Amino acid sequence: MKTKNIMYWVFIAPVLAALLIVVVIPFIWGIYYSLTEWSGDMAQTPVFTGFDNYKSLMSDPTFLSALWFTFKYAIVTVIIINVVGFSLALIVTSYIKSKNLLRTIFFMPNLIGGLILGFIWQFIFTNIFNALGDAMGVEMLQGWLATPATGFWGLVILHVWQMAGYIMIIYIAYLQSIPDELLEAADMDGASYFQKLKNVVMPLVAPAFTVSMFLTLSGAFKIYDQNLSLTGGGPGGTTKMIAMDIVDTAFAMNTMGLAQAKAVIFFIIVAILSLTQVYYNKKKEVEL
Repeated sequence: MKTKNIMYWVFIAPVLAALLIVVVIPFIWGIYYSLTEWSGDMAQTPVFTGFDNYKSLMSDPTFLSALWFTFKYAIVTVIIINVVGFSLALIVTSYIKSKNLLRTIFFMPNLIGGLILGFIWQFIFTNIFNALGDAMGVEMLQGWLATPATGFWGLVILHVWQMAGYIMIIYIAYLQSIPDELLEAADMDGASYFQKLKNVVMPLVAPAFTVSMFLTLSGAFKIYDQNLSLTGGGPGGTTKMIAMDIVDTAFAMNTMGLAQAKAVIFFIIVAILSLTQVYYNKKKEVEL
């Protein structure tokens, strides 16, 4: 028993050390730097300023605008990605012959890096959409990414296109674990497709909704590379998300203390939302 305990700690020690060095210690130092005024110059000693950075955030229009934009973006993308991902999972777990090919096609966008995806969709929105708009005489297709509204939906389309196939895989795993006997019993009782979906399928895949919503919610808040490559925060910073605002504050304005304060607030918001979402979904699982 003693040997087993020793070997347990021998194997887990490298993981704990990596977690401590990469996550825990930087997080603690980050909290400290958020209470200082520091430009990032290693030769400069950070000046302790208390909660001044946090107080200034409450009147920072750029930070508040980025935070509100990220909230809207997260709500829209979480809903759309999960609806599309679940719908795709239902399609590729049906009895159609090409379902394996469709799984590959739907999942492929997730294999492309965020920066590359951003540049691809930037080309589509600014060149292909403009060409189609000119040819068809549709003004709505012209000038995409030039306004806050179209920039917002451009980012949503990009993220949904990238993540829907990944979320689809999670739903597929749960859909395939549903016993055929339950679906056959529902058929024998005369249940329609939507009745089976509501009363049999949805309750059994409830854990998948918990996992998928957690991944999409946390991912939507942390998005940076797509935002950088697609809109760059423009026009006029109206599509700048919180992650980009933090990076700009740190490396463009060289105000590391203020940037770290934004990062701490950002962490608290994402943690509260994610834990609340998981708690609510777990509660719904029990009720179902």
